[in-house]
Amino acid sequence: MVPYLALPEGGEWIVILVIVVLLFGAKKLPELTKNAARAMNEFKKVQNGEDDDPPAVEPPSAEAGNRGAEGVREERGGS
Repeated sequence: MVPYLALPEGGEWIVILVIVVLLFGAKKLPELTKNAARAMNEFKKVQNGEDDDPPAVEPPSAEAGNRGAEGVREERGGS
């Protein structure tokens, strides 16, 4: 059985590495790998349910909920 998608082997990795260095430059590679590792760690945290960041959505205040449509019209200049 022939695999549909084979991983690169041996010399193919060297060619890929040379192309990456030519595209991004040697100075950018450490930054790219650091960002990729950070993204992988964040993905693992979320996957395991260890996301410690609270949601950014703030609950509406009770005062804003009681105004209704009249309060919104007054803020816009009244019509």
